[in-house]
Amino acid sequence: MRTLLTAGGLALAFSLFLTPLFVRLFHRLQLGQFIRDDGPQSHHAKRGTATMGGIVIILATLFGFFVAALMYGGDGVTPSSLLVLLMLVGMGVVGFIDDFLKVRNQRSLGLGGWAKIAGQVVVATLFAILAIQFPNREGYTPASLGISTVRDVSALDIGRIATAVPAIAIILYLIWINLLASATTNGVNVTDGLDGLAPGASILAIGSYIFIGFWQFNQSCFSASTPQANLGACYTTNDPLSLGVVAAAITGALVGFLWWNTSPAQIFLGDTGSLGLGGALTALAVLTHTELLLVLIGGLFVIEAGSVIIQRAYFKVTHGKRIFRMSPIHHHFELKGWAEVTVVVRFWIIAGLLVAAGVGTFYLEWLSKAGV
Repeated sequence: MRTLLTAGGLALAFSLFLTPLFVRLFHRLQLGQFIRDDGPQSHHAKRGTATMGGIVIILATLFGFFVAALMYGGDGVTPSSLLVLLMLVGMGVVGFIDDFLKVRNQRSLGLGGWAKIAGQVVVATLFAILAIQFPNREGYTPASLGISTVRDVSALDIGRIATAVPAIAIILYLIWINLLASATTNGVNVTDGLDGLAPGASILAIGSYIFIGFWQFNQSCFSASTPQANLGACYTTNDPLSLGVVAAAITGALVGFLWWNTSPAQIFLGDTGSLGLGGALTALAVLTHTELLLVLIGGLFVIEAGSVIIQRAYFKVTHGKRIFRMSPIHHHFELKGWAEVTVVVRFWIIAGLLVAAGVGTFYLEWLSKAGV
């Protein structure tokens, strides 16, 4: 618990107090945001705002996590926590390349679509392969070949389904992890269009894994302190407390960053931040065996990405007609006349309600298993 609190507090302090220094540095390096011409007119005033703020979040997370771990004898540094950091940093690097090309070329497009997907596939595949290594004393690896809601669903166990041909099981598993990573990272990415929207929603989503990790630690199948009466509801998650610690570090970094990212933002996440956060959220879901629960925990990101898919599909089918005035959907409400702050706060409320539903579902499942 002390490692968890320290990691979150140190990451928060880093991003809260050092973000202004990064803002000045990025301005000096001319790393300013390029605004698309077809966006809302109110956004044109944001041109030149410092971007690539994800660098601050990544550095703050690494600082908070590793300093807290060193303070308490390496507590929290496990294969599972390092896998989350791999996804945070790896996807952040893909986003950084995209951001850098946008700034250098002074256009709203950086990496081409296929190039960005290729980068995400490399990172997600590396994560997926490593996540089924490093078994604990009981033989469980950080990730499993099963698809999970609150825990692995036997009917969706890829390994069992493809028992006759293990190679097919591994291929299906890699495809599943890549689809999940692509959906989550791009969901956070399209949400990052208004000051504070994506960081605030990410605080709620990633913050929920502090509770999930800590609860799984308290109810671990591998812990002698887990009550015998609750063994039917215990979790086989590897290193759940360390997952809670890394979630706390990311959440703390986001809280400090949000102070400078709220309207009018002094610095933007950039793809460095949005892809990195999406990667971390994917890793936390996979390693806590709650992948399908992301539909609720990351519900706002699902809505935002869904609005883009629906808009494009409807546009093609109807040869030019639109459902929304503009997608992602937050721009639709802006063009309807809602103030930016109004859109952001109301979307935060929606995100919070969906996260509460996700965490509630997680806890209710435990109650049903425990017979409480």
